[in-house]
Amino acid sequence: MAKIRIAIILLGLCLVCNSAGLAEAEYMKYKDPKLSIDARVEDLISRMTLEEKIGQMLQVERKYVSADDIKKYSIGSVMSEAGSIPGPSRLASAQTWIDMVNEFQKGAVSSRLGIPMFYGIDAVHGHSTVYKATFFPHNIGLGATRDPELIKRIGAATALEVRATGIQYAYAPCIAVCRDPRWGRCYESYGEDPALVQSMTEIIPGLQGDIPADLPNGVPFMAGNEKVIGSAKHYVGDGGTINGIDEYNTVIDREGLLRIHMPGYFAAISKGVATIMVSYSSWNGVKMHANRELITGFLKNALHFKGVVISDFEGIDRITTPPHANFTYSVEAGVSAGIDMFMVPQFYKEFVDDLTKLVTKKFIPMSRIDDAAKRILWVKFMMGLFENPFADYSLVRYLGIQEHRELAREAVRKSLVLLKNGESVEKPLLPLRRKASKILVAGSHADNLGYQCGGWTIEWQGISGNDILKGTTILNAIRNTVDPETIVTYKENPDAEFVKSNGFSYAIVVVGEHPYAEMHGDNKNLTIPDPGPETITNVCGAIKCVVVVISGRPVVIEPYLHIIDALVAAWLPGSEGQGVADVLYGDYGFTGKLPRTWFKTVDQLPMNVGDPHYDPLFPFGFGLSTESIKAIYSA
Repeated sequence: MAKIRIAIILLGLCLVCNSAGLAEAEYMKYKDPKLSIDARVEDLISRMTLEEKIGQMLQVERKYVSADDIKKYSIGSVMSEAGSIPGPSRLASAQTWIDMVNEFQKGAVSSRLGIPMFYGIDAVHGHSTVYKATFFPHNIGLGATRDPELIKRIGAATALEVRATGIQYAYAPCIAVCRDPRWGRCYESYGEDPALVQSMTEIIPGLQGDIPADLPNGVPFMAGNEKVIGSAKHYVGDGGTINGIDEYNTVIDREGLLRIHMPGYFAAISKGVATIMVSYSSWNGVKMHANRELITGFLKNALHFKGVVISDFEGIDRITTPPHANFTYSVEAGVSAGIDMFMVPQFYKEFVDDLTKLVTKKFIPMSRIDDAAKRILWVKFMMGLFENPFADYSLVRYLGIQEHRELAREAVRKSLVLLKNGESVEKPLLPLRRKASKILVAGSHADNLGYQCGGWTIEWQGISGNDILKGTTILNAIRNTVDPETIVTYKENPDAEFVKSNGFSYAIVVVGEHPYAEMHGDNKNLTIPDPGPETITNVCGAIKCVVVVISGRPVVIEPYLHIIDALVAAWLPGSEGQGVADVLYGDYGFTGKLPRTWFKTVDQLPMNVGDPHYDPLFPFGFGLSTESIKAIYSA
């Protein structure tokens, strides 16, 4: 009996000792928020297998992945490509988005090491894929405002709306310097001038928060769960391709590249941008996704960027022609160049297999994999994902709120550029009279929110019509603004006889480009699509008119200028068309200045301020000013 008691006591002591050992073993430094990020990263990386490190380097499209896949492959990030939404309906609610993101997150945190994922989406002029979101003017219009403080507020509002759907990562801002308006992404650029683009990087502290003064340069930063990490894009020279052809070759010497296309990145890095996205384009024939000199040599080593370098969508596939022709080579080239995270939307298992072989066969050193994984993990710790991986439903209330719509309306007002106003300074047409007996509103873009918003709106290429979008068309804004007794007649494309015979006091013609994105917007002639020119001719040839151009860039307007009484460049104003009427009718004055040179003919292109052959219709920085009616009356 005594022997049995001794055995039980010894067994108990062993169990206590084993429990203490297990408790000690369960302490993992990377899970301790009191430790430094560097210490947590080093501890976690020491515990990871090669497969887990490679998994962190992946960003996969939501359609091709499940929560179980995320757990199995330790996938670091999930994304929505343009127009990719949860469920079959484009009317998905913020709660539906959060449910989806949290479901993916459950897979991530249930993996062996519990590493959370982050979710990325294009939010290039507001949370532009999501129903009921606020759509701000595209960047070309924001460049016309010359107002960095406004752009910062727009960044903060966009961050809140992105967080309202549970998403933590926005692919913004685009800091391309558009040197040729024939480029289909020109409206994603703030303008042709490097200094202007550089000033607009103030959107980054809006998105991410103000970086503390004591942080070293190049360190990524995000200030809590009402902010998102951003992505400066597309590194580098995407706006300078030959003839404005998307994803093509930028031919320029190193000095020119640094002077024109790099200043935005200097500013973005100093403001703590968390990620930088690589361009599809080439520099002097070398694909940027394979350019080790500029990614590792300059961006990481010379500029000391400590954040994540991310590929564009299927970016490494396009290293070869045709794309994906030799994926193993593309993986080796992209990883060796210094890219850390890869948008491999569908064929991520192939990426894992190829990269695993490349490492095990010593074609890629483990140090390169560790560098990529450490950068990704550092950003995740900095974001607070390990402590708060799941989305907060309380932020749903921020989606499309009135405060944001008023901000968008302010941005529209400040983005409008007045190019012509009457026969002379003594005889201006604007501001328009509210108490006219009868006015005509014409044009394909007067009553179409989809056209008003442009590309990257709900769908990649944008949409037409008013059914899916919440906002105010320019037509409805005019009706809201004129005297209640003024008759507003809308006819999309009236003939000249109709215009002449109806006794209109004046007309507002709203025409422009149809929505497009990326290479689908490349355009050699830059003419206003039919029936826009006919509408201008029929209306402005008969009565006093103001033409409002809705476009992502300057378009051919000189042939009609002599019959146009007043001309306004409204760019792609977004959902709040009331901002256009605010200025047409003088509640606010015109203050916008051209962010791009307005050419006479496309034969002049490319043409930018400072060029020897500079002979514009309207120069960079041009914009007539008017005072508000209030200012006139109070003078």
